[in-house]
Amino acid sequence: MQITTRNARFQQWQSLLDNRTKRTRAGQFLVQGVRPITLAARHDWPIRTLIHPIGRPLSQWATGLLDELRVERIAMAPELLAELTGKDEPAELVAVVTQAPDKLDRIAVRPDFLGVVFDRPTSPGNVGTVIRSADAFGAAGVIVAGHAADPYDPKAVRASTGSLFALPVVRVPAPSMVIDWLADVRAAGVSVRLVGTDETGRYDVADHDLTGPTLLVVGNETSGMSAAWREACDVVVRIPIGGAASSLNAASAASVVLYEVARQRA
Repeated sequence: MQITTRNARFQQWQSLLDNRTKRTRAGQFLVQGVRPITLAARHDWPIRTLIHPIGRPLSQWATGLLDELRVERIAMAPELLAELTGKDEPAELVAVVTQAPDKLDRIAVRPDFLGVVFDRPTSPGNVGTVIRSADAFGAAGVIVAGHAADPYDPKAVRASTGSLFALPVVRVPAPSMVIDWLADVRAAGVSVRLVGTDETGRYDVADHDLTGPTLLVVGNETSGMSAAWREACDVVVRIPIGGAASSLNAASAASVVLYEVARQRA
């Protein structure tokens, strides 16, 4: 099938880029780039459609993926595909992917558990960066809590560099859902500690034992953790900093603490 005009399907896919409501209602999002699409396929995410430019030779990677997946294949006019991806030149492939269910039981909790809660993040780029760091340092999953940026926003997908597909990312509307889930986890025998991160924390992160099962809470970029999360935390740690900076970017702080967890456990 070919698409050469801004027909209904093109407009539907275009809406997935900048309209969160339509993205959520459709339960789909767009993915571009070799690594993200490859990881989506490798981790068995439901890829609905693969779009490629009309009249352009495809690489061995792209043709191999099209042959392997056997999904709907759409050839699109290059100028329309470039418009869809927001680039001067069209991407070789764009995938239409189904979103994962927002179920906390997708996150596996083992005795060496490490997870991350990102409380009400406002920046999709920060969400993607935290997902990428969580994947790099061995976390079992990321929970995006409260009124937050969407992990399926194109900026978040791009910032995650494919890690979105490698570990569970779950959206929850309120802390209570996570706290109830954590109570069930503890009742099942895994003593997960809820560790908050804040500049007013009681302990320097390097001085606190993070080798046990841990769920880290990273606060909002402006206001930090909500009162509900502060109350729920077993302990709050801080990252000592110097210089003229008053604080670290939320995603940077998350990466520092995740590295410290990995260092201690090594």
